[in-house]
Amino acid sequence: MKSTFKKIKQWLSRLSFRTGVIVLLCCIPCYILSFAQMALPISVKMKGVLWFILFGMAKTFQYGGITILGVEGVKRFKQKFKKQENK
Repeated sequence: MKSTFKKIKQWLSRLSFRTGVIVLLCCIPCYILSFAQMALPISVKMKGVLWFILFGMAKTFQYGGITILGVEGVKRFKQKFKKQENK
């Protein structure tokens, strides 16, 4: 279990700040679609399934983007702090 967590942590640390922003922005269309599909002329059961899938994707993009931004944001903060210390 620890090795899997460590691998995921290493993989996330290699992703850029830009990637985090892009992943985070992907949640917006998923949120819009998750609620807009309620206007479609389909069964209530299908609406529930679509909402579950689209809203779940939106949350996944949101938390993934925040995680990537968090890793890269900490790196940027450390670099800025080190530059200020050296002055």
